[in-house]
Amino acid sequence: MNQRPGNQLFDAYFTTRDMREVFCDQGRVQAMLDFEAALSRAQARVGLIPSSAVAPIEAACSVGLYDFAALGEATATAGNSAIPLVKALGKQIAAQNAEAERYVHLGATSQDVMDSGLVLQLRRALELIESDLAQLGQVLASQARQYATTPLAGRTWLQHATPVTLGMKIAGWLGAVTRSRQRLAELKPRLLVLQFGGASGTLAALGEQAMPIARALAEELQLTLPEQPWHTQRDRVVEFGAVLGLIAGSLGKLGRDVSLLMQTEAAEVFEPSAPGKGGSSTMPHKRNPVGAAVLIGAATRVPGLLSTLFSAMPQEHERSLGLWHAEWETLPEICCLVSGSLQQALLIAQGLEVDAGRMAHNLDLTQGLVLAEAVSIVLAQRVGRDTAHHLLERCCKRAVAEQRHLRAVLGDEPQVTAELSAAELDHLLDPAQYLGQAQTWVERAVAEHSSFSA
Repeated sequence: MNQRPGNQLFDAYFTTRDMREVFCDQGRVQAMLDFEAALSRAQARVGLIPSSAVAPIEAACSVGLYDFAALGEATATAGNSAIPLVKALGKQIAAQNAEAERYVHLGATSQDVMDSGLVLQLRRALELIESDLAQLGQVLASQARQYATTPLAGRTWLQHATPVTLGMKIAGWLGAVTRSRQRLAELKPRLLVLQFGGASGTLAALGEQAMPIARALAEELQLTLPEQPWHTQRDRVVEFGAVLGLIAGSLGKLGRDVSLLMQTEAAEVFEPSAPGKGGSSTMPHKRNPVGAAVLIGAATRVPGLLSTLFSAMPQEHERSLGLWHAEWETLPEICCLVSGSLQQALLIAQGLEVDAGRMAHNLDLTQGLVLAEAVSIVLAQRVGRDTAHHLLERCCKRAVAEQRHLRAVLGDEPQVTAELSAAELDHLLDPAQYLGQAQTWVERAVAEHSSFSA
């Protein structure tokens, strides 16, 4: 049985169809053909080539006309994909209009075709990522508001600390998403620029018409004309990769939190359930955090890919040997991994299952110890900080040794009851009364999200 080549087993899990289509062979080739078609229009606009040549060139710039297997084999010999593509394009045009074939790829170089084509692909990738981030931000903002006052145990060094709220935790995820959206908006003008320099970056082959053609080409592709060609100045694409790395890491944090909250011993928050989701091949009871695994997996894989982009930055002179080549599959793979992570994060956030009762139960696992700080702070104002700290420390140790609730131990301690009434102790040992600015942090994170989305 013939099957379409590709990562069919894993793509549905680790990436999205839309993003994979941006960077599949068809997507890559069509983007390069779009450059060639736009170049012919730009050159006709300034009078370098006859306007009659444009239509035949454009007609040949359709991806369906090309044999990818043949292009792949030729790429292995040529050293890049633009050389065989331009040759195949010329043959396509010559078969219909020999005169027009003379004007194909005039004044451009292979890297102009590939880099500008890449930028066209990245523009689409950016649209997909920005759309998913905006949607994720909206969902997280709603969830943060809903659980703004729902207490759960804060955990530091994986141990119970003081109470926080689920909304505050979600607001932390939201803040990272908002910052990522801001970073993408800031870098977009630097990234979405034309690459057009010819053989060594001077555009000498186009003479006095070079700059008019460059401006017209940028307009045709709806890209910005940069201050100069950037064949071996790769900071633009590396910056984009770095921001994607930050997105992957932030989503990995979300996935890590959810997976820990799903642990049997915690069982406070869960990914949404679905038939066949998160099961085991042998254990019928399992409910594994399969969405969180994608987020953590992407956060683990992307830094290694990103290191390749950084390592490839010191490129030689006006055209690189090998370092540019190292980028070709690396940045697309980062885009694909981040898109898959975003897809899974959306599914998790939209269907988050919360057990507030379990959170309350877990808060009391230490029998009041998580609120020792609350008592100590108030008592310190009456008997001094050092005295209060040592008194509470002693009471906590006794509570653990006697397996009693801290409230009971404090109620038996004369030094405590002399300063704090029973009602005061009850209030101080209520988790809902020791949430500090948790709700304020939610409101601020949601406001920041709303401000950027407006």
